[in-house]
Amino acid sequence: MTMTVSNQLTSDATSSRFGSTEQGRMVIDIRGLGKRFGAVAALQDVSFDVQRGEFIAIMGPSGSGKTTLLNILSLLDRPTEGDYHLDGIAVASLTEREQTVIRREKIGLVFQQFHLIPYLSALENVMLAQHYHSVADREEALEALEHVGLAQRRDHLPSQLSGGEQQRVCIARALINAPALILADEPTGNLDADNEGLVMGLLERLRDEGRTIVLVTHNPDLGERTDRIVRLQHGRLAS
Repeated sequence: MTMTVSNQLTSDATSSRFGSTEQGRMVIDIRGLGKRFGAVAALQDVSFDVQRGEFIAIMGPSGSGKTTLLNILSLLDRPTEGDYHLDGIAVASLTEREQTVIRREKIGLVFQQFHLIPYLSALENVMLAQHYHSVADREEALEALEHVGLAQRRDHLPSQLSGGEQQRVCIARALINAPALILADEPTGNLDADNEGLVMGLLERLRDEGRTIVLVTHNPDLGERTDRIVRLQHGRLAS
């Protein structure tokens, strides 16, 4: 299985490190997904797909299953039932080690909390993501910061950056390893209206460049800016 996963990762091509990836197939394909915590069904019979280059929002009230679904999509948790294919790979049945490889190679994560290392510069925080690939390329990290409009702030510590700038560093960090999928969990939740607009504008530009993005948000105005909304209600698809 490990060799199959390794071969799949090696065969995937990218046309540009920070632009679009291989076209023409689904990035997410979920069928009959379910997740139970004891007697509680957090997700039930959830099925949907996300095409490459699509920007979708996952929305629903508190307790609807958004966080559980996000944890499964990001390979931080496993479904109790159903199938999950990520970029053509059946990931639900992989070992923990294989899932770690897939998460590292295929997924870029952007959180509501920035999770930047406070004593590292913006550039070093981006390079830290490369470290887990056994490579640290300063020029590529700088290119990622340029892509989000922060090259001039590369030597600043997180405490010297605004909230919007810190989130853009996080997006650069998510982009650095050319993932097939970007998962953004309430990425504007800690930002004011101006910075919210800047971050959403950046995500829209990444979509226009061919990136595949899943946004989890409670904000209907942000959901309307995506290509499609997946709505959850009581652990099931509402629409």
